[in-house]
Amino acid sequence: MRIGVISDTHNHLPNVARIVELLNRAGVERVVHTGDITQAKTLEVLARLDAPLHGVFGNNDAGERAALEEAAARYSMTLCNPPLELIWAERRIVVVHDPRDLAAAQRPEHEVALHGHTHRRTTLRSAGRLVFNPGECAGHLPGHNAVGVLDLATLETEILLF
Repeated sequence: MRIGVISDTHNHLPNVARIVELLNRAGVERVVHTGDITQAKTLEVLARLDAPLHGVFGNNDAGERAALEEAAARYSMTLCNPPLELIWAERRIVVVHDPRDLAAAQRPEHEVALHGHTHRRTTLRSAGRLVFNPGECAGHLPGHNAVGVLDLATLETEILLF
């Protein structure tokens, strides 16, 4: 199973539209948003994904929480407070927004940890475990924005720049 990983979209709608194109073209089966969506309009654009979206709220989502929850329900998306625990393709995954929360959220059975918040690409491997953040996707510099694709069978990551 290939999943898309996005973070910190910060309501940058042109970039979000591009993210949808890239992930649909990549044929991902599910998408994880690691937080900082910021406005419900972003979820309207993400509703064009060919795959279901699951995610966590970030530190910049607090002021729009009710609107985000309403939009997520309208588009059948799953959004919750971190940590979000998933079992997909027999892999145990934990999702947080801030990597400083990983120490408290990550357990030995988690093979994959996904986070955002830093806007910096992170791919750390240790003892068969992966910590992954695809990095900046809401920036204004073309070619420096990125989303991630994670193959859960191999735990290989791919960065799609735009």
